[in-house]
Amino acid sequence: MIVLSIDKIAGKNNKFSLNAHAVHRDSRQGSLRPFTGSSYFYSKSPKMRLYYCYDAYCGWCYGFSTVIRKIQETNPALQIEVLSGGMILPEKPVHIGATAGYIRKAYKTVEEYTGIQFGEDYLWHIEHPDLSDWYPNSEKPAIALCIFKELFPGKQLDFASDLQYALHYEGRDLTDDEAYRHILEKYGIDADDFYSKLKSDQYKDQAHYEFSLVKQLQVTGYPTVLLQVSDHKFHLLARGYTDYDTLQARLQAVLAEQAQQQ
Repeated sequence: MIVLSIDKIAGKNNKFSLNAHAVHRDSRQGSLRPFTGSSYFYSKSPKMRLYYCYDAYCGWCYGFSTVIRKIQETNPALQIEVLSGGMILPEKPVHIGATAGYIRKAYKTVEEYTGIQFGEDYLWHIEHPDLSDWYPNSEKPAIALCIFKELFPGKQLDFASDLQYALHYEGRDLTDDEAYRHILEKYGIDADDFYSKLKSDQYKDQAHYEFSLVKQLQVTGYPTVLLQVSDHKFHLLARGYTDYDTLQARLQAVLAEQAQQQ
């Protein structure tokens, strides 16, 4: 099992900057702890935390959504943080036609391996890209997740799954503000407040901070699952789709190892 060191990620100067924000490592020697604000700080003696690095547009993450939610149900005491990776961030808009051919083949493999189903409304855009008006971009769903995490940090996995379902099954365009309205109603979120935040620089900066953090954590594909066990130590539990039994076994092995060291 791969173990990542925060010292390796952050460098030896004990802090590093990501965009306009900073991750500080102070004398308390605490742990990396995302919170709703403009920076991520190290906190003293935190509980172990599972980081799920995903992207709303990632088909394999859509298939993995049932796995990671089952992990949460099986391990209710485990803190889980969802980080958006920014998989699709073109400098200029790129039409769905550029990737439709690949997706047309790949989605069947995802269905076969994971048991998830892609919806007809989503597949219409894949089968008829010449008629589609989609220009995929990971930024807006990542901003939406940052807003939601501030409101309901304990339900961020649910919201991430809702975003994926809205895209991959219901065929909603996540670059369209209206694609989120039905989810807001589900959680009782004030629409005016949400859409105001969706357009604010504050939450855009938070989303791009997460993109940078995911890169600093050496994530090269999605989904990726990391377990932080100390101020400087991360265990890589999953890189790419991993079934529940395998992921749960890896998680329990690390937890057992940590228990023996206490």
